[in-house]
Amino acid sequence: MLPATMTCIEISTPGAADVLKPARRPLPLAAPGQVLIKVAAAGINRPDVLQRQGAYPAPPGASDLPGLEVSGTIAALGQGVTQWRPGDSVCALTAGGGYAEYVVADARHCLPVPDDLHFNDAAALPETLFTVWHNVFERGQLKAGETFLVHGGASGIGTTAIQLAKALGAKVFATAGGLVKCAACVKLGADRAIDYQTEDFVEVIKAECGGKGVDVILDMVGGDYIPRNVKCLGFDGRLVNIAFLKGSVAELNMMPVMLRRLTLTGSTLRPQSDDAKARMAEGLLRQVWPLVAAGTVRPLIHAVFPLAEAAQAHRLMESNTHVGKIVLTV
Repeated sequence: MLPATMTCIEISTPGAADVLKPARRPLPLAAPGQVLIKVAAAGINRPDVLQRQGAYPAPPGASDLPGLEVSGTIAALGQGVTQWRPGDSVCALTAGGGYAEYVVADARHCLPVPDDLHFNDAAALPETLFTVWHNVFERGQLKAGETFLVHGGASGIGTTAIQLAKALGAKVFATAGGLVKCAACVKLGADRAIDYQTEDFVEVIKAECGGKGVDVILDMVGGDYIPRNVKCLGFDGRLVNIAFLKGSVAELNMMPVMLRRLTLTGSTLRPQSDDAKARMAEGLLRQVWPLVAAGTVRPLIHAVFPLAEAAQAHRLMESNTHVGKIVLTV
């Protein structure tokens, strides 16, 4: 028997972390094609912080509660859902609402939790794997034998991108701040970690690649990194931007883009269509999930907080001292 209401974390008003407040709300209902998930854990991501600050509103029709990825068990099925059964263990990409005891998700955006994977770990998979798969391998077209540079290598996205790119046959470079974070990147599989506090990544890439540059760059920094990234790309190189922590405006000489046939692209995940996300999930299930099941790709969990301490978890994310993912348990 499902309860009528649930505990959740609301954004009481846009602002600092302390605007995240526990609340009670009616249980969401699974629409046709959706499942209701009893949440065991929820991953925390940068878009949650931006939403809390008022800079990244939920798309039309989505829950106004934060939380873009969860793990848990199927509690109820919407009309037409046949691929899941109540009680199935899943992790899911959600359009919002993950900071709660229950959340609805498109049935096609759910993936099975491997038997030996803890719910805390499973909750840290969907947002990062969907993001990395789509941007590095679909948009960036990274292939085995190519070279790859990821900025923010110690972040949730970065730690996942390192593992996945390495597992699929690329040579991996990563930037991170400080010896501890760089060591973590190397332990995860980076062939060379670059400490941006003491090293110029442009010069390091030039030396490491014999002046040829890398094939693909995944960047969440932006700002003055954008023209420096272009300097790091080899012929037919691809730069993919997924965030702009240092700003989205930069002065760029486009001549190298033309002469070296470069591709500059980027994307956001949350506003994409349900069908597009379903296609990404199919690719993950086919290409990546065997690596997850085998333990080759696993999330690096930095800290776990109870749901009621969501504000403290956000403060940790904003401190930029973490390595890997931050998770809420429900």
